[in-house]
Amino acid sequence: MAIAITLKSYLDGHNVRYDTVEHPHTESAVDSAKSAHVPAHQMAKAVVLEDSMGYIVSVLPSSNRLNLGWVNDELQRELKLATEPELKDLFKDCATGAVPALSNAYGLKVIWDDQLKYASDIYIEAGDHEHLIHLKGDDFKQLMDQLPHSVISAGKEYSRWVYE
Repeated sequence: MAIAITLKSYLDGHNVRYDTVEHPHTESAVDSAKSAHVPAHQMAKAVVLEDSMGYIVSVLPSSNRLNLGWVNDELQRELKLATEPELKDLFKDCATGAVPALSNAYGLKVIWDDQLKYASDIYIEAGDHEHLIHLKGDDFKQLMDQLPHSVISAGKEYSRWVYE
Protein backbone atom coordinates (compact mmCIF):
# COMPACT_ATOMS: atom_id res chain seq x y z
CA MET A 1 0.00 0.00 0.00
CA ALA A 2 1.43 3.36 -0.97
CA ILE A 3 -1.41 5.61 0.24
CA ALA A 4 -4.28 4.59 2.49
CA ILE A 5 -7.54 4.56 0.52
CA THR A 6 -9.32 6.92 2.93
CA LEU A 7 -6.49 9.44 2.74
CA LYS A 8 -6.24 9.25 -1.06
CA SER A 9 -10.01 9.79 -1.41
CA TYR A 10 -9.83 12.77 0.94
CA LEU A 11 -6.96 14.43 -0.94
CA ASP A 12 -8.46 13.74 -4.36
CA GLY A 13 -11.87 14.97 -3.17
CA HIS A 14 -10.29 18.28 -2.15
CA ASN A 15 -8.39 18.57 -5.46
CA VAL A 16 -5.06 18.76 -3.64
CA ARG A 17 -1.87 18.15 -5.56
CA TYR A 18 0.50 15.76 -3.84
CA ASP A 19 3.19 13.25 -4.57
CA THR A 20 4.57 10.29 -2.70
CA VAL A 21 8.07 9.74 -1.38
CA GLU A 22 9.23 6.18 -0.88
CA HIS A 23 11.72 5.37 1.88
CA PRO A 24 13.07 2.32 3.72
CA HIS A 25 10.80 0.91 6.45
CA THR A 26 10.77 3.02 9.63
CA GLU A 27 8.76 3.00 12.85
CA SER A 28 8.56 6.70 13.73
CA ALA A 29 7.87 9.99 11.97
CA VAL A 30 11.28 11.42 12.79
CA ASP A 31 12.96 8.28 11.41
CA SER A 32 10.78 8.51 8.30
CA ALA A 33 11.95 12.10 7.81
CA LYS A 34 15.60 11.08 8.17
CA SER A 35 15.19 8.08 5.87
CA ALA A 36 13.43 10.16 3.19
CA HIS A 37 15.91 13.06 3.57
CA VAL A 38 13.11 15.40 4.62
CA PRO A 39 13.67 18.22 7.17
CA ALA A 40 12.16 17.05 10.48
CA HIS A 41 10.33 20.38 10.96
CA GLN A 42 8.47 19.74 7.67
CA MET A 43 7.40 16.21 8.67
CA ALA A 44 4.01 16.45 10.40
CA LYS A 45 3.45 13.65 12.90
CA ALA A 46 0.17 12.66 14.48
CA VAL A 47 -0.30 11.79 18.15
CA VAL A 48 -3.69 10.29 18.99
CA LEU A 49 -5.18 11.33 22.33
CA GLU A 50 -8.36 10.34 24.14
CA ASP A 51 -10.56 11.11 27.11
CA SER A 52 -14.17 10.51 28.11
CA MET A 53 -15.31 12.86 25.30
CA GLY A 54 -13.56 10.84 22.59
CA TYR A 55 -10.47 11.03 20.43
CA ILE A 56 -8.49 13.96 19.11
CA VAL A 57 -5.36 13.89 17.00
CA SER A 58 -2.56 16.34 17.72
CA VAL A 59 -0.45 17.21 14.68
CA LEU A 60 3.02 18.66 15.18
CA PRO A 61 6.46 18.80 13.56
CA SER A 62 8.35 15.53 14.02
CA SER A 63 11.27 17.58 15.35
CA ASN A 64 9.15 18.47 18.39
CA ARG A 65 7.52 16.81 21.35
CA LEU A 66 3.87 17.23 22.23
CA ASN A 67 3.11 19.17 25.40
CA LEU A 68 0.01 17.40 26.64
CA GLY A 69 -0.61 20.10 29.24
CA TRP A 70 -0.80 22.76 26.55
CA VAL A 71 -3.26 20.67 24.52
CA ASN A 72 -5.44 20.05 27.58
CA ASP A 73 -5.36 23.75 28.50
CA GLU A 74 -6.24 24.82 24.96
CA LEU A 75 -9.13 22.36 24.61
CA GLN A 76 -10.26 22.31 28.27
CA ARG A 77 -9.99 18.51 28.33
CA GLU A 78 -8.14 15.78 30.22
CA LEU A 79 -6.58 13.90 27.33
CA LYS A 80 -4.09 11.04 27.50
CA LEU A 81 -2.36 8.93 24.87
CA ALA A 82 -4.58 6.45 23.03
CA THR A 83 -3.46 2.82 22.98
CA GLU A 84 -2.14 0.91 19.98
CA PRO A 85 -5.21 -1.37 19.74
CA GLU A 86 -7.38 1.77 19.55
CA LEU A 87 -5.25 3.08 16.68
CA LYS A 88 -5.94 -0.10 14.70
CA ASP A 89 -9.69 0.51 15.07
CA LEU A 90 -9.47 4.20 14.14
CA PHE A 91 -7.23 3.78 11.08
CA LYS A 92 -8.36 0.46 9.61
CA ASP A 93 -6.68 1.02 6.24
CA CYS A 94 -3.32 2.00 7.77
CA ALA A 95 -0.47 -0.04 9.15
CA THR A 96 -0.33 0.04 12.95
CA GLY A 97 1.41 3.23 14.07
CA ALA A 98 1.40 4.89 10.63
CA VAL A 99 -1.16 7.53 11.58
CA PRO A 100 -1.73 10.18 8.89
CA ALA A 101 -1.59 13.78 10.08
CA LEU A 102 -4.71 14.50 8.01
CA SER A 103 -6.76 12.46 10.48
CA ASN A 104 -9.80 14.62 9.75
CA ALA A 105 -10.07 12.41 6.64
CA TYR A 106 -11.09 9.68 9.10
CA GLY A 107 -13.73 11.84 10.77
CA LEU A 108 -11.54 12.56 13.79
CA LYS A 109 -11.11 15.87 15.56
CA VAL A 110 -7.69 17.43 15.08
CA ILE A 111 -5.64 20.16 16.73
CA TRP A 112 -2.47 21.20 14.94
CA ASP A 113 0.63 23.08 15.95
CA ASP A 114 1.01 26.66 14.70
CA GLN A 115 4.65 25.97 13.82
CA LEU A 116 3.46 24.00 10.79
CA LYS A 117 1.97 27.21 9.31
CA TYR A 118 5.44 28.36 8.33
CA ALA A 119 6.62 25.28 6.42
CA SER A 120 6.81 25.69 2.65
CA ASP A 121 6.39 21.93 2.25
CA ILE A 122 4.73 19.34 4.49
CA TYR A 123 5.27 15.59 4.56
CA ILE A 124 2.90 13.18 6.31
CA GLU A 125 2.62 9.44 6.82
CA ALA A 126 0.77 7.86 3.89
CA GLY A 127 -0.66 5.02 5.98
CA ASP A 128 2.24 2.57 5.87
CA HIS A 129 5.83 2.67 7.08
CA GLU A 130 7.47 3.08 3.66
CA HIS A 131 5.77 6.09 2.03
CA LEU A 132 5.20 9.76 2.76
CA ILE A 133 2.81 12.18 1.13
CA HIS A 134 4.33 15.50 0.12
CA LEU A 135 2.05 18.56 0.03
CA LYS A 136 2.78 22.21 -0.48
CA GLY A 137 2.53 24.06 2.83
CA ASP A 138 -0.29 26.26 1.50
CA ASP A 139 -2.34 23.19 0.55
CA PHE A 140 -1.80 21.68 3.99
CA LYS A 141 -2.89 24.94 5.63
CA GLN A 142 -5.98 25.09 3.43
CA LEU A 143 -7.00 21.57 4.52
CA MET A 144 -6.36 22.37 8.19
CA ASP A 145 -7.44 26.01 8.31
CA GLN A 146 -10.84 25.47 9.93
CA LEU A 147 -9.45 23.13 12.61
CA PRO A 148 -8.25 24.25 16.05
CA HIS A 149 -4.58 25.19 16.16
CA SER A 150 -2.19 26.56 18.76
CA VAL A 151 1.36 26.10 20.00
CA ILE A 152 1.09 22.55 21.36
CA SER A 153 4.69 21.37 21.10
CA ALA A 154 8.26 22.39 21.72
CA GLY A 155 11.65 21.44 20.39
CA LYS A 156 13.07 18.37 22.07
CA GLU A 157 15.76 20.41 23.80
CA TYR A 158 13.03 22.29 25.74
CA SER A 159 10.74 19.45 26.56
CA ARG A 160 11.64 17.07 29.35
CA TRP A 161 7.95 16.92 30.35
CA VAL A 162 6.20 16.06 27.15
CA TYR A 163 5.45 13.12 24.83
CA GLU A 164 7.34 12.24 21.65
